[in-house]
Amino acid sequence: MTEKLKPTLGVFHLWGIAVGLVISGEYFGWSYGWGVAGTLGFLVTTLIIATMYTCFIFSFTELTTAIPHAGGPFSYSRKAFGDTGGFIAGIATLIEFVFAPPAIAMAIGAYLNVQFPDLNPKYAAVGAYVVFMGLNIVGVKIAATFELVVTVLAVIELLVFVGVVQPSFSFSNFTLNGWAGADHFSLPAISGIFAAIPFAIWFFLAIEGVAMAAEEAKDPKKTIPRAYISGILTLVILAFLVMLFAGGVGDWTKLSNINDPLPQAMKAVVGHNSAWMHMLVWIGLFGLVASFHGIILGYSRQIFALGRAGFLPAGLAKLSRFQTPHRAIIAGGIVGILAIFSDSVIQVQGMSLTAAIVTMACFGALLMYIMSMLSLFKLRRSAPNLERSFKAPGYPVIPAIALVISIVCFVSMFYFNPTIGAVFIGFLVLGYIYFLLTHRQRENSLERTNP
Repeated sequence: MTEKLKPTLGVFHLWGIAVGLVISGEYFGWSYGWGVAGTLGFLVTTLIIATMYTCFIFSFTELTTAIPHAGGPFSYSRKAFGDTGGFIAGIATLIEFVFAPPAIAMAIGAYLNVQFPDLNPKYAAVGAYVVFMGLNIVGVKIAATFELVVTVLAVIELLVFVGVVQPSFSFSNFTLNGWAGADHFSLPAISGIFAAIPFAIWFFLAIEGVAMAAEEAKDPKKTIPRAYISGILTLVILAFLVMLFAGGVGDWTKLSNINDPLPQAMKAVVGHNSAWMHMLVWIGLFGLVASFHGIILGYSRQIFALGRAGFLPAGLAKLSRFQTPHRAIIAGGIVGILAIFSDSVIQVQGMSLTAAIVTMACFGALLMYIMSMLSLFKLRRSAPNLERSFKAPGYPVIPAIALVISIVCFVSMFYFNPTIGAVFIGFLVLGYIYFLLTHRQRENSLERTNP
């Protein structure tokens, strides 16, 4: 009997995972988009990306419910396009989910550094890895319950932030020099709108990770659609609230290149020693923890599924006595910790390490979105009898919108981030060489020898 995950998660747990995977994106990372597009330019970028994600999730849910497999996009593309298609989607998802956690871990370190100036943010980030890898190993039900609790607290805290800064909000502050540092729409503003794409994606990146918990969902054909749809609506509302109110309380340029824009925005309103300020830092950590913890769950299931199918070494598909993929959890964590300490040897396009890692994760996400939408179209033709308890509304228009915007964003990111794009291509090439050399490994995989 091959290694199988145990179904224990209900709709509220899955909503917690869906929102929790992403919610750190409302706390940090997105404000780097202001640095290249300005507030108004970035508002346009975010509207485009929110449209893409909404269309994508309504389409992606069809795949998740029809093929509830821990491999998520890897499984859909493999069914649609064979092993090569599965490889492309699998490695893209792996890059997204392995590179996102170190960026979040460094933000956790930055938030803690606000309270403890002598604490090295990198050591705090490593500590976060150790704690939350351990929690994920102990059991998925415990991990998902924890995820739900911290996600609810993180949502409440974002609403508290909006309430506290609202009296000081001025739309004129938000719009001042809002087009890539200018007060009028221009060619640089258009360029900035496209350059800011990865930071708008960060508002929503990884919501699709719920698909990788599909094997652990109770009645996935009903619970997953409810979790996905309520999750994307929650995140779209929060993204626009946070961006507008953070940008309207003072000089937004001071928030455009830092890892803790919300505490700094609140500091401008209530001062450094305010109880509100300290509450935001401490409870704000829940948002970062929710995403960090949730993405560990996501990357470990992707590594587990790839190992079980023979695309990675079979040892990574072993389960612990808690029925969790402990080796996959640890393997992804090692890569993330190495990334945290790579800024001393890697300088990418003048970016901060956080911005560079965010951009790399977005390259992986966009390629996976493209493969997923292509799989949806292909499977509608090649597997018309596949049981689809949820069908993409507005087919084929809605998934086509998601596909077209994803392709435009993917091409634009290569134009504005050639160095990181080249590194991304390098990962794909190395992965493909490994794929070609391991045909026998796939033939003898756990999935095929112990169905």
